[in-house]
Amino acid sequence: MKHILIVDDSKLNLETAKDVLSTTYKITAFTSSEQAIKFTSECHVDLILLDIIMPNKDGFEVMKIIRAGALNKETPVIFLTADNNAVTESKCFKEGARDFISKPFVPEVLRARVDSAIELDALHKKLASELNQKIKEMSEIQLMAQKDALTRLWNREYTETRLNEWFSVGIEGALFMIDMDNFKFINDTYGHIAGDHVLKSFAKVLLHTIGEHDIACRIGGDEFVLFFKDQTDHTFLSDKAEEILASLTQSLKEKNFETDSSVSIGIARAPQDGNDFNTLYNAADKSLYYVKQNGKDSYHFYSEDTPAPEAEQNTKPVDLNYLCDILSRSDSSEGSYLLNLENFNPVYNFIRRTLSRSEKEVQIVLYTLQETADNQPLLSDYEEAVAILEEAILSSLRRADVSTRYSSKQVIVILMETSLDNGRQVAQRILEQYHEMYVNPNIQVTYDIVQMKVEK
Repeated sequence: MKHILIVDDSKLNLETAKDVLSTTYKITAFTSSEQAIKFTSECHVDLILLDIIMPNKDGFEVMKIIRAGALNKETPVIFLTADNNAVTESKCFKEGARDFISKPFVPEVLRARVDSAIELDALHKKLASELNQKIKEMSEIQLMAQKDALTRLWNREYTETRLNEWFSVGIEGALFMIDMDNFKFINDTYGHIAGDHVLKSFAKVLLHTIGEHDIACRIGGDEFVLFFKDQTDHTFLSDKAEEILASLTQSLKEKNFETDSSVSIGIARAPQDGNDFNTLYNAADKSLYYVKQNGKDSYHFYSEDTPAPEAEQNTKPVDLNYLCDILSRSDSSEGSYLLNLENFNPVYNFIRRTLSRSEKEVQIVLYTLQETADNQPLLSDYEEAVAILEEAILSSLRRADVSTRYSSKQVIVILMETSLDNGRQVAQRILEQYHEMYVNPNIQVTYDIVQMKVEK
């Protein structure tokens, strides 16, 4: 029941109002303004019927005191008055009352105006809530537009705008231009999904490296930018660069990737190397190029002494033994072979052809992410959930098995040389691994399993 507070120094008026309203509303009544003020400091009510002319404090003063408190600052007020002239009526609305009711009460009028005030307040709160939700959604959309879709780091447009704002007020700092060396080898050897995992893992490394007021940005592909605000100390920046170099190596090692991928970093400082984004970016890019041409897997600070790159340095002879070693390497990962959908299709058909000459069984499992009945997940929730599911698959299966992301909410797994019963056990094990790694009450994961048909 809605709770109504009635304040009137006339007990007769209180009893009359209570008789009219108590069948529908919870009523609290006081003849003293001091009692009403104390009560409203401790309890929220949905509507206040407040007499204007009372001893000690009039209704206008009481309303100001009540609305100055935390619990009832938005509670609607209807003034009760025997003085129903135009001046009093105007003052009621000017002071912020929702309505006023003349005394003595006409029961039907009293009931109608109270019902109307309660209904309008509920509607106002509903509309305010919907407006706040829309504002929140628009803020989230605006934030999403400023971030990279894969890594959730800031994008170039936001970073350029933000840094130029800082430089315009004299902010100092250091810009890291970061490029992953030989990243294409990861995509070509392990698939683009694995490559995306590496990029997202590296983004987490960068976020861990920076401070609260610094910026981490993905320019595109395997290129990133960091900006350390108010930091130009050579030792500090060198330590950060070393940390980034070591972290990528460790991340690739943990994923069992056999690759020569590393990181090259060019560093430029503001204001000595530039006091706008483009100038600083170009200075850091020159330093990055210097690292690329001198062995990679390192960092370099920009200075005028950095030699300009020569055209012939763009083509460096490749050692034949090194090339053969790269081409002959096999996947050292203990998990399943992760492919993008484009490459998955020919592998799938090759397996079907092979089955026609073999008695082995192959099972196909389709995992599907769905919303629960409780809440609507965000797109970012699905992205995170399907990424964790792929990690569970990668860590749970054998090297002979194959998997791919079929859509933003579905993952396909091929279980080689596995019976249907064993396949169900494996599929359930993956699901259990997923739930150990990730909990989101808004998303549920189900799976279907069928045996691959032999091509005749």
